[in-house]
Amino acid sequence: MAELATIARPYAEALFKACSTADAASGSDVIAATAAWLDALAAIAADRQLLQFADNPKAQSVQVFDVISSVVKAPLPKHGNNFLRTIIENSRLIALPAIAEQFRALVNARSGSSDAVVYSAFPIDAQALTGVSAILEKRFGRKLNLTVQPQPDLIGGIRVVVGDEVLDTSVKARLEQMKVALSD
Repeated sequence: MAELATIARPYAEALFKACSTADAASGSDVIAATAAWLDALAAIAADRQLLQFADNPKAQSVQVFDVISSVVKAPLPKHGNNFLRTIIENSRLIALPAIAEQFRALVNARSGSSDAVVYSAFPIDAQALTGVSAILEKRFGRKLNLTVQPQPDLIGGIRVVVGDEVLDTSVKARLEQMKVALSD
């Protein structure tokens, strides 16, 4: 979806620039707080029914705003409300997940880190995750922000996705390798 990325980029950059300025002026971590509420809005905006409601010509932007703000768990700050109103009024609600993704990329570039998803067949406790994190950061050569997602079909082991890089040490991947080797 190159088009959504093109639409999302100016919004993400403007929001990041505004947060960076506010961050420097206030001394608080405005960027982290913004990333949190932006991710929450992106998750809500990914709902297909909400997008259908927002695209309905009879639905006014105030109604769409009210629906979304009623679903958000924590109240949005003033600049969050303004941002959401701008997105809705410009009919860019569909681009909100892409905006959040590009905002995270800007935050990661600033901090020198990357987002990583660890797929595991079984739950990983905090102590084990700390150990895995240290090994993965050494392997990928940068700080990683880990998210764990269960994927029982892996049978065992883990599969790690960092951007476009994949490290697959799962039992399922090893069985596939054996299958290929035996079929040749």
